[in-house]
This record gives sequence, structure tokens and C-alpha cells, in this order.
Amino acid sequence: MSALNTVWTVAAKDLTLAGRTRDVLLATAFYVALVLLVQGFALGAPDGRSASATANLAAGVVWTALTLASAVAAGRAFSAEAEAGALEQLLLYPAPLAAVYLGKLLGVLLPLLLIGAATLPLGLGLFGVWGGEDQPPLPWLSLYGVMALGTVGLAATSTFYSSLTVNLRAREALLPALAFPLLIPLVIALVRITATLLSGGWTAEAWAWAAFLLAFNIGTLVLAAWLFPYAVEG
Repeated sequence: MSALNTVWTVAAKDLTLAGRTRDVLLATAFYVALVLLVQGFALGAPDGRSASATANLAAGVVWTALTLASAVAAGRAFSAEAEAGALEQLLLYPAPLAAVYLGKLLGVLLPLLLIGAATLPLGLGLFGVWGGEDQPPLPWLSLYGVMALGTVGLAATSTFYSSLTVNLRAREALLPALAFPLLIPLVIALVRITATLLSGGWTAEAWAWAAFLLAFNIGTLVLAAWLFPYAVEG
């Protein structure tokens, strides 16, 4: 089986299973909604804050929710096969193991993109960044492009660490503990570029953060695909 066929086969299997059960999708969506609701009540209304402070706050809340959601979504990427005793058979696909990783990544990424597409306007509206009569139009195309790129980085890192912890007893606790320290630079970049887009559009700072975001995604995908065979066979 070719590598490309393996990618699509593994991704289609995971997406079909997710569409039938919907447990991971519903759990992740509920988790994101809960995080937004709690932070919305905790941080209060945007009255009295400057536009820049509101933009930073809204961006931080949105990406905090999506970062936590990536761990929830990726947590089941390999555990279903492990619990059914089918993980070894999955790894025996007659194709590079990197293709299995990419297929699993797609299976995590697509539902996470759907959740991100709903989280972005919900989170920004919750903190008054848009929706008011006196609010200027937002660069939605740019914001959704950043959301997509950021979600790729989150999913790529979380999926790799899901494979690393799949055979451990405390995998649900170890996955975020291992992945989140590496995601800190990515989350900082995402918060900064989102806040900059909300308050000033495509400035030099926004382009610099976008370049870092692209470099992070490429480096993560290459390293994760390369190290994946060692992670699952270790």
C-alpha cells in the first residue's frame, strides 16, 4: 500500500468512527464551551478595558480553549486501537509508519478545525471584540487562516505525544504534561498574531509571528513524522 493511500485510509477510518460515535467531538466541544463560559464569567465584561487589552484577552481565551481541546481530541487518537488490541496490526501496514502518523493527524485535525471554526467567533463575541453596533469589521479571512495554521500545530504536537503515551497507564495526564511545554511558543505566537490582527491588522509584528507559526508547523510535522516509528515502538 502506498504512503498516500495509507494516510487516507487511516484518516477515513478515524473520521468514520468519530462520525458514528461522536463521543470525542461532543466531549471536545463541551470542554471548549465550558472553558469559554468559565473564563467569560471570571474575567467579566469588557467595560473599562482598552481595545488593545480586550483583544489580548479575547485572543488568550480562545487559544487557551483550543490548546486544551487539542489534548482532549488527540487523547483518543491511538487509545481505541490499543484498547481493542489492534495497535500492532495498525503498525504493520505495508507503508511507512510516518504515513500512519499523518493519517492519525488528519483524523484529529479535521474535527478540531470544525470546533475551532465555531470557537473563534464565539470567543471573540463573548469578550465584545465583535458584534456591537460600533464595532469595526474584523479581518475574518485572516483570523480563520491563523486559526487553521495554529490548529495544525496543536494537532501535530498533541497527536505525536498521544502515540508516545498510548501504552502508559496515566496517558490522559501525561499527554498534556508532555505536550504543553512544547506548545508554549506556539500559543504565545497565536495569541500575539490574533491580538494584533484584532487591533491593527497585518503589521510587521503580525507577519513576524506568522513566519514563526509557519516554521513551527513545518518543523513539528517533519520531526514528528520522523520520530513517530521510535515513539510507537519504544
